[in-house]
Amino acid sequence: MQTNFTPEQLRDPELREANTILRSCVHCGMCTATCPTFVELGDELDSPRGRIYLIKDMLENGRPATELEARHVDRCLSCLSCMTTCPAGVNYMHLVDHARRHIEETYDRPLPERLLRRMLAMILPHPARFRPAMRLAGLVRGLTGLIPGHSMTAKRLRAMLKLAPKTLPPAQPLGTLYPAQGARRGRVALLAGCAQQVLDPEINAATIRLLTRMGVEVVVPPSTGCCGALTHHMGLHDPAMAAARANILAWDAAGLDAVVVNTSGCGTTVKDYGFMFREAPEAAAAARISAMAMDISEALDKFGYAPSRPAPGITVAYHSACSLQHGQKITALPKQLLQKAGFTVKEPLEGHLCCGSAGTYNIMQPEIAERLRARKLANINRTGASVLVAGNIGCLTQLGGEALPTVHTVQMLDWMAGGPKPTAL
Repeated sequence: MQTNFTPEQLRDPELREANTILRSCVHCGMCTATCPTFVELGDELDSPRGRIYLIKDMLENGRPATELEARHVDRCLSCLSCMTTCPAGVNYMHLVDHARRHIEETYDRPLPERLLRRMLAMILPHPARFRPAMRLAGLVRGLTGLIPGHSMTAKRLRAMLKLAPKTLPPAQPLGTLYPAQGARRGRVALLAGCAQQVLDPEINAATIRLLTRMGVEVVVPPSTGCCGALTHHMGLHDPAMAAARANILAWDAAGLDAVVVNTSGCGTTVKDYGFMFREAPEAAAAARISAMAMDISEALDKFGYAPSRPAPGITVAYHSACSLQHGQKITALPKQLLQKAGFTVKEPLEGHLCCGSAGTYNIMQPEIAERLRARKLANINRTGASVLVAGNIGCLTQLGGEALPTVHTVQMLDWMAGGPKPTAL
């Protein structure tokens, strides 16, 4: 793709990177076939190619974003299916992240939208705030139908309450050090996450049990917290960088063999810290952390996961989270581990399409998210499996609430290696 940035514009490292990405696009349109929003809506501007043209025009002309760019970029799930499909290797992730920041900094959103986005950014990354917010939402979720109107604000509020669980599991405060059982084979940090700690703290507990039984010491530095993904994908650059910086500095000083992440959406961002901080003083430390970041499936494979219980005779439907299959290019490994543990694994059709969760997407774009959820659940139900397994809390929340129980991959693997049976079963 031909670009027309001025020499002065190209002195900006962000625009220089955007220019490189734009010039790699060959207009082929193969991305449209695997883009969930284009598949659902059929609008070229709701495809990666269409968004690339919008972003190019906005950035080249150095102008503020308009409602047009905001609407179509906001509809992007950042599922990155386009990057798996693209034959030219266009790094759409970095381009759309740049566009989100530009939109956030130059576009004046309607007041209700601004307030909702600010509230989500203030609450979701902080478990101490998120837990009471979820308790309150759980108490009033039965009143969802009383929210009047057909405005986008009303739809978003109804979607937000619908996602709130009726009850929350008991809190499981994390310690800072979990010694290895037997001879120590490694030392890793666990990204404790933010929403996951509140919605399903047993995922972290299962991760720690499994790793320590395998001879791996697990540390959770107290100064670490949210990975920054949620605010990063909302275009809120400074809060995202502050959250990531705290993690980088804590982990880099901890003498680690790996940083283990059991929420794939977070893992994609942690593995991108090197790029995010490439022009920052923390560049070297960020690159080191990105290089040692691992999804939990990678860590279990590295340290030699082995089940200790007989095969349970259960068929599971494995949902491959977009952030895992497209963002981190991890496709076969979780299925291989589940099979090793004795489960029969089935994959739903259209496994490359997003379930509609995508961070805050199922709140901010509720209609599209619901269409994608229904499509995904229909394909999952056709597998005939008795359990839905995934490696991302966002997907588990989005696809939960139906007849099929939803369980994190690590909980199933922990059960077969001596841990408790997942409560959802």
